[in-house]
Amino acid sequence: MSEVEIGAGKRGRRAYAFDDIAVVPSRRTRDPRDVSVQWSIDAFTFASPILSAPMDSVSSPATVIQMGKLGILGVLDLEGLWTRYEDPTPYYDEIKSLTDGNVTKRMQEIYSEPIKPELITARLAEIRAAGVPVAGSLSPQRTQEFSKTVVDAGVDLFVIRGTTVSAEHVSQNEEPLNLKKFIYELDVPVIVGGASTYTSALHLMRTGAAGVLVGFGGGAASTTRAALGIHAPMATAVADVAGARRDYLDESGGRYVHVIADGGLDTAGDIVKAIAVGADAVMLGTALARATEAPGGGFHWGAEAHHPELPRGRRVEVGTIAPLENVLNGPTPTHDGRANLVGALRRSMATTGYSDAKEFQRVEVVVAPYHQ
Repeated sequence: MSEVEIGAGKRGRRAYAFDDIAVVPSRRTRDPRDVSVQWSIDAFTFASPILSAPMDSVSSPATVIQMGKLGILGVLDLEGLWTRYEDPTPYYDEIKSLTDGNVTKRMQEIYSEPIKPELITARLAEIRAAGVPVAGSLSPQRTQEFSKTVVDAGVDLFVIRGTTVSAEHVSQNEEPLNLKKFIYELDVPVIVGGASTYTSALHLMRTGAAGVLVGFGGGAASTTRAALGIHAPMATAVADVAGARRDYLDESGGRYVHVIADGGLDTAGDIVKAIAVGADAVMLGTALARATEAPGGGFHWGAEAHHPELPRGRRVEVGTIAPLENVLNGPTPTHDGRANLVGALRRSMATTGYSDAKEFQRVEVVVAPYHQ
């Protein structure tokens, strides 16, 4: 990829966000009813290639169950309010009512309550009893401490999610997580990330991960770019990681690792573009936080918003637009791609002539910066 000169002593690679690219129709179109948007990972098949972000404003046990029944994978944050408090409802109400001036400090206090292993077990058991796939998420820092509890509770898919996750974490202060050994010893498929470059993703694939999350500081509730100066434009990041998947497929003799775009996905058009540049599935936060059933009640925040030392996120008001079923499958009350996400993906694939997501990854894409 071409480099540009930033100054006499520094050059940089040009990278693209989803807003910088567009999908181009081909010579063929299809009936949307003939298009499949199914997604399979390991032994599990979902009606749509969507996972919920493990964020308290998006995923509660009740919404995870509802998501499973609607054909997507709900992922519960196992370091969130639901595993810290027997009844987190008062804390949800308080977070929603806080003023901008004191929200970060108060959220740090609320989330300082210790995580309780028995609540991890209880929440996952509740989801399992509903008959839907069970997925829970821990940060790399908490994985060694609570992973046995999670696996013993009967999780189907295990997610290790952080702002960035590397296959080789170096620390002089504590024994780091040996990701390759950890994944090898687990009996369940592991999705791990975020990663944002070809090299970091390739190393994560070599650990045995079933899927790699792609993204770094691009979500609506993230302030990582302002706090740390780090940001990965998503179109380029997903395409780079898809390139690593292709090369790892050859290197491993046919082992396929799923690429999951995670961050900067606000509309159906973003989902379309993520798959067009190589994603197998997408992890959604803001888009699902707008559902009327979302526990955030029109507000959205992630774990970065209450970090005890260096918060790199914020609570944002996203509003509510429709029930979860309409957000996913329509009909939509909006005209701007915020609802009927699956229907829009299906129609875009049909308009460009592709019958499934794997084929759609070959669609023509152009660089076309768009300024609304």
